[in-house]
Amino acid sequence: MLSYTMKTSLVNRNTLRLVLKNNITKKHLASTLSTKLLVSNGQMRYVSQSIPSKKPHEVVTLTSNNSSEQHPGHQEAPISDPSNAAYLKTLSKSELISLAMIGFCSINKPMLDLVIKVFPYVPLFLIKLFVYKLYCGGANFKEVVQTGKNLQKRGINNMMLSLTMEDSEGTKNIDINYIVDETIRSIKEILDPNLEQQLVKASSVEEINDIPPGYIALKPSALVSNPAQVLLNFNNPEWKSQREELIKNCSKITQVVYDLNKELSLKYPQRKSPFFISVIDAEKYDLQKAGVYELQRILFEKFNPQSEPMISCAGTWQLYLVDSTKDLQKEYERASKNGYKLGVKIVRGAYIHSEAKRSTIIQPTKEATDLVYDKVMKQIINDLLQKGEKSTYGHLVIASHNYKSQLIASEMLHNISSNNSGKSNIVLGQLLGMADNVTYDLIHNHGAKNIIKYVPWGPPLETKDYLLRRLQENGDAVRADNGWPLVKSVFKTLFSS
Repeated sequence: MLSYTMKTSLVNRNTLRLVLKNNITKKHLASTLSTKLLVSNGQMRYVSQSIPSKKPHEVVTLTSNNSSEQHPGHQEAPISDPSNAAYLKTLSKSELISLAMIGFCSINKPMLDLVIKVFPYVPLFLIKLFVYKLYCGGANFKEVVQTGKNLQKRGINNMMLSLTMEDSEGTKNIDINYIVDETIRSIKEILDPNLEQQLVKASSVEEINDIPPGYIALKPSALVSNPAQVLLNFNNPEWKSQREELIKNCSKITQVVYDLNKELSLKYPQRKSPFFISVIDAEKYDLQKAGVYELQRILFEKFNPQSEPMISCAGTWQLYLVDSTKDLQKEYERASKNGYKLGVKIVRGAYIHSEAKRSTIIQPTKEATDLVYDKVMKQIINDLLQKGEKSTYGHLVIASHNYKSQLIASEMLHNISSNNSGKSNIVLGQLLGMADNVTYDLIHNHGAKNIIKYVPWGPPLETKDYLLRRLQENGDAVRADNGWPLVKSVFKTLFSS
């Protein structure tokens, strides 16, 4: 075993890149760098071997994703989330006060549970005053356009727009045609100008390829009446007309994306990634298995042919599901056989609190989900980097608030030219207002340019429903991102400015 000293310094970026890239052991790394590693306060550190040891012996290993390779009794070295301090200094006082409110609401589990219970009764004006601007892009096109400009100032050069009107239970009687028309308008009047204004300013091929695509999220539960039953009966002949209605609405939106990709490809032939992509959002397990996967497949076949250099449609895989890797592998094989490409957005999962069968369909632990997520992510990244335009994986969105996953992806892409077709088709994403410390760190400390934010927008009442669902579905992430540490950081920033 190696000995340790109390005198330490943070492990440098090159050391971390070496660990993440090669999965090497601490002993090997220490030998290579003439250093000794330790874990202190959840951070990896190193010290010179020439300093005498003053602390008890301790064993820590940096392991590969294969848990069977871990040495018995060894502890995997964690990678701590970056501090909020640097990001908070970029915010206005009103934004800091709003974040302090979020911190208090998520300060512990009982408090968060209470907030979830009373949230439906909170007046809309309070929601708009304290949290709306943090987590929502706006109520109209003008406000969402400004959100896009604000994100660009932070180094986030595109968005995944989501009109937050849905009716999975079939009780709201929403106007489906209005949603389809507004979604198409948002592509033409928000995403298109947001991207083209940046492309005009690009002074090199590399800058053209550094800008991520603009995405439009399509929620099946918002694009057909009685969506749950339509998806559950997707292959039932008695529901054929409703099935065709859902396919028609998704196709109508994606056709606009496809046509814009064709048009702009003529104007910017150096571009390696799509200009725009429609993304089918995930639904609950039963709906996903019964109808959403096949809906994605139909759109892939129509809009992502192997003969085209870029895709126009992507689907979502929730990797906390125990059968997710098998499902994705089957889709890969089917796409390869039938001559089309997959567009892939990977998430850990959003329905853990509402899945009735979660004990049998979801991974038993978060650690198990993390292993699956990182394994699938690295496999797709390697496939894209090695095969480029010939990869059956036409595009990958790594949608995650997990710093380790995002950092692994960033380091795998480090020193790869933006002109590499594979790299241009790998994008990192987080929800607007969440994991901003991670986003800031990746941009300012790791040179990431391939970052987007998922931006919900729409009527305040519908946006309120979205916020409640995020509290319910992503409560663990909210508490990890915020809580008491955020409250302290916010007040420290307020009183130091």
